[in-house]
Amino acid sequence: MKTVYHAAESRGHANHGWLDSNHTFSFAGYYNPDRMRFGVLRVLNDDRVAGGGGFSTHPHDNMEIISIPLQGDLQHMDSMSNVAVIREGDVQVMSAGTGVFHSEYNKNKDKEVHFLQIWVFPNKRNVEPRYDQISLADLHKSNELFQILSPSSEDEGVWIHQDAWFSMGDYTEETTQKYTLNKADNGLYLFVIEGSVTVGDQTLSRRDGMGISETASTDFTASAGSKVLLMEVPMN
Repeated sequence: MKTVYHAAESRGHANHGWLDSNHTFSFAGYYNPDRMRFGVLRVLNDDRVAGGGGFSTHPHDNMEIISIPLQGDLQHMDSMSNVAVIREGDVQVMSAGTGVFHSEYNKNKDKEVHFLQIWVFPNKRNVEPRYDQISLADLHKSNELFQILSPSSEDEGVWIHQDAWFSMGDYTEETTQKYTLNKADNGLYLFVIEGSVTVGDQTLSRRDGMGISETASTDFTASAGSKVLLMEVPMN
């Protein structure tokens, strides 16, 4: 098993006033040649947007973009005529494909919105742009992993154009779990949203991440009060 550990404090950081963002991988003004991506996982940004602030209309193409709100309400608008609000407990996906313009704003003036912004390289270029969002309420399970994303529209959660599977864990008590990869050549990126998780002899704290590859499965132990995001992605 091969691992790479990314401590929370080692991430890139940018504070623009309206936006306070931490970057696990190189992004915008943060460049680290050793932190370009993990397989096809290109961006993992931990974003806080001040009340009333947001990302004005801007373009994307040939990227799968996933947003997971952790707190507050995020207003979305795009060139596909979608207007939506995503909240804690939701997940949003956008296949940029041939090209799409969108904006994301904090819907509230009096409190910040906090969300994870994730970009994954697609396995198909120039697809028709697509948008979807769902509530995770019906998928949520306590003290065990539940899937939130896959390559199939017939599977649980949202889907993207990539052989990737995302799962979340929400633990009220200390729990040991085994994650078995869906594809043998994939890798697993584990990101601790809250609490702490131990993998082997490495303990990960809040906002730490670890990339795991060259193994068919991974065991981890989550402490009580932990929330974790697991992202299984192709390594090539």
